[in-house]
Amino acid sequence: MPFRQTLAAALAGLTVALAACTTPGPQTPAISQARIAEIVASPDRSDADRRNDARRKPQEMLAFIGVRPGMVALDLSAAGGYTTELIARATGANGRVYGQSPPRPPMSRPAQPEGAAAPAPIGATPTAPTAPTAPSAGPRPSPVALAERARNPNASNIVAVVRPFEDPVPPELAANGLDLVTLMFNYHDFGHMGVDRAAVNRAVFAALKPGGIYVIADHAGRAGTGISESGTLHRIEQAFLRAEVERAGFRQVGEGNFLRNPSDPRDRNTPEPPQPKDEFVLKFVKP
Repeated sequence: MPFRQTLAAALAGLTVALAACTTPGPQTPAISQARIAEIVASPDRSDADRRNDARRKPQEMLAFIGVRPGMVALDLSAAGGYTTELIARATGANGRVYGQSPPRPPMSRPAQPEGAAAPAPIGATPTAPTAPTAPSAGPRPSPVALAERARNPNASNIVAVVRPFEDPVPPELAANGLDLVTLMFNYHDFGHMGVDRAAVNRAVFAALKPGGIYVIADHAGRAGTGISESGTLHRIEQAFLRAEVERAGFRQVGEGNFLRNPSDPRDRNTPEPPQPKDEFVLKFVKP
């Protein structure tokens, strides 16, 4: 083989080997309970996040997910970034966590008098403030909040992305580019928001590497209700969610019970008498 071809082959092999060294594999252990406790107790976490810990149980959640150092993750519907930051801290300096928010709804504009300049295209910076249309219920876009979190050196591996739910993954990662996807308490919102849930799950499946993990947590609905109470009680039937996700090709491999409350009658948005909402956490894998 000519020298140049031999050199090119050697360099290609070295590139693959280096990539393998920087990408977590099944042999890379998940972070320890001690490391999880250290992350949750970090003094630089915000007071708001610490208050949220009582409800969200981050130590149990991170252990259930099985976060590994160096993972490339997507927090789907990241909202204020509570989970995004926890995963960013857990994946470490060699990891990367994309926090996805949907585009803002189009802005309504007053009627323009004849001869007035045409309004700027949607997405362009307006020359004057405009009043937004009434927002729909559900998770709100928050790239600014995520960018603020990324200012913290311990969460500087957060990358805010603004993309539609049906196409949530940056193009460079859309085919076998992710190790982990999380979706915390917002899958039910897709029902009343009119999101194509099958498209979301297909996009996540395509973006995960074989063996990649998809973790979904949500508020439990009563048997037989499906997603019909998504906009009223903000709940979804667990079996219904599982069936939809598995139709995309996923296989369920775990169920977390650390947020369950069997005393919740699940017939109201806020349980009566006052008590924690019954919530489930499911882990799926891409075969």
